[in-house]
Amino acid sequence: MRNMLGEASSPYLQQHKDNPVHWQVWSPETLALAAQLNRPVLLSIGYATCHWCHVMAHESFEDRETAELMNRHFINIKLDREERPDLDQIFMSALNAMGEQGGWPLTMVLTPQGEPFWGGTYFPPAPRFGRPSFRQVLTALANAWETDQVRVGDSVAALQSVLAAQSAPRPGDPPGPATLDATRNAYLSAMDWRRGGIGQAPKFPNTPIFRFLWQESFRSGDARAAHAVELLLERMSRGGIYDHLGGGYARYATDEAWLIPHFEKMLYDNALILDLLALAHARTPNPLYAARARETVAWLTRDMRAEGAFAAAEDADSEGEEGKFYVWIRAEIFDTLGEDAEYFAQHYPAPEQGNWEGKVILERRTPLGEEDRLAPLRAKLLARRGTRTRPGRDDKILADWNALTIAALARASAVFAEPAWLALAEEVFANILANLSEPEGGIAHAYRHGKISAPGLLEDQAAMLRAALALYQATAKPNYLATAQRLLSVTERKFGDGAGSFFMSADAAQTFAPRARNVQDGPTPSGIGLMAENYALLHALTGEAEYRHKAEALLAAFAGSTDRLTGSPVLLAAADLLENAACVVVTGGSAELAQAALTAPDPAVAVLQVSASADLPPGHSAQGKTSTQPAAFICRSGVCSLPVTTPEAVRAALRRGGEPAP
Repeated sequence: MRNMLGEASSPYLQQHKDNPVHWQVWSPETLALAAQLNRPVLLSIGYATCHWCHVMAHESFEDRETAELMNRHFINIKLDREERPDLDQIFMSALNAMGEQGGWPLTMVLTPQGEPFWGGTYFPPAPRFGRPSFRQVLTALANAWETDQVRVGDSVAALQSVLAAQSAPRPGDPPGPATLDATRNAYLSAMDWRRGGIGQAPKFPNTPIFRFLWQESFRSGDARAAHAVELLLERMSRGGIYDHLGGGYARYATDEAWLIPHFEKMLYDNALILDLLALAHARTPNPLYAARARETVAWLTRDMRAEGAFAAAEDADSEGEEGKFYVWIRAEIFDTLGEDAEYFAQHYPAPEQGNWEGKVILERRTPLGEEDRLAPLRAKLLARRGTRTRPGRDDKILADWNALTIAALARASAVFAEPAWLALAEEVFANILANLSEPEGGIAHAYRHGKISAPGLLEDQAAMLRAALALYQATAKPNYLATAQRLLSVTERKFGDGAGSFFMSADAAQTFAPRARNVQDGPTPSGIGLMAENYALLHALTGEAEYRHKAEALLAAFAGSTDRLTGSPVLLAAADLLENAACVVVTGGSAELAQAALTAPDPAVAVLQVSASADLPPGHSAQGKTSTQPAAFICRSGVCSLPVTTPEAVRAALRRGGEPAP
């Protein structure tokens, strides 16, 4: 046996190709080898930009004595969680079922059949932090496998039962206003109303939750919900979690005040934050939102383009040190900016002793202004920073993360009057279809260097379907609607469970765990939540009753479990979209009326641009209402307004009764 990761396409697996551990890739052949040798599997899951994954690799996987222990007793598999989030979901759920807190690196021990029976996260090379050393863990597990397989079997059976229960639907009545009110209030009760965000340190953007709160502000009229979103965007956009020189938001902050980031930048975070910036700016134009949106798109186009799409992430570490690329010492700032340094420090403090471990993390302490003078100074610092060793970049292409970015660019293009962003979104969408389409019509999950490296998951189909609908609304090109409907057909066939819901994976052949369904949103929306949104949007755009029935069935599939709904804000937002969406039917080719609809701050708005002679679907409430003159019809709950002919009238007609004043 030998280390096989040199043959893998994943950047994360490539990082471990020179370890003395005999790493294998996840495959039926590897599990067959484990069964043949009757050895347990040691599964290590991480991702390329994970700081603690790097730490454990250096401490343990590069150590020959530790590697020898692993090679003697285990079949060792290394897995990229971003490449196989379906497997990561299963094993993280198993870890949580053991009463352990999740995280990466994720260390799981499996039977030769792939069934989990023990797990943990990071283990140090010597006992510390109240944790045993990794070698102690390996020795104990090897002994348990050799001497007590009855207990191992009991653990496997117990975990299988828990995983099956977690994955099973719990039907109930589709969530209504009372459920949405209760969930909104629960989230708002957890807010940090002084610094923004949820709870205390560490702080994550939690974008799906805040996107739900934003929509709730329109449905319920609860001004606190809108304020929570605006406070989050304000504090993150001024704090150190934002890269004030190069653009883009880091994954999370390790402190309460958004100053100290975990420096890795993820594509999905920036896509979802860009979408939220656009929605907030559409309601109350704010130069801070506009600046951060433009700077983030500049980062995407400058640093993240790869193979016609966007790379997955940038690392936190460079030269073996977290944040080294991004932080400063005061003397370097003053040397770079010369006589302008004191002025710059009035806006971006640079204390002598630093604000993090003796270094300076840039944060904006003053309101936006004087940018004509500050922008050239930031550019000087960016140029100086460019001479440093850059962090690594995970350049694999993930379909779902790119699709989230496409949809965000489509909305932001309209709100910030940047037509080039819409063209970019269309280009990336076309390239994802060209490079990641599977033979049976679905979308693969991962692609790198001309090679598909992971099969498609529900999230890929759902996010690409949503991106197609975003482009259809923005461009009025019928091919996008056709693509969305084709993807929907494939998704229902490959991922549908026959009872109105969906499995995460199309592969029903695995035997080591129940076929998983996931309705919980994490940093990204769940595939089930996105599918509910897609059905609701398709119903609003076409009027077809079938889409409404399917949305209702999906919403009901998990409505019998309150805890699941609390963790499923995207699904709950879809419930509002289904019941209360406004479809703006724009006729006569009026770009101004379409723009007014596309820049609506309420997410529960669908835009349908048609010609005067268009034959709308028979079930659409605007059937027969098209006009030869530029006009818009606002349709809600099967009833359309009289034609409105000015952008101001469109915006006024889209206001919901409970919407708080800007």
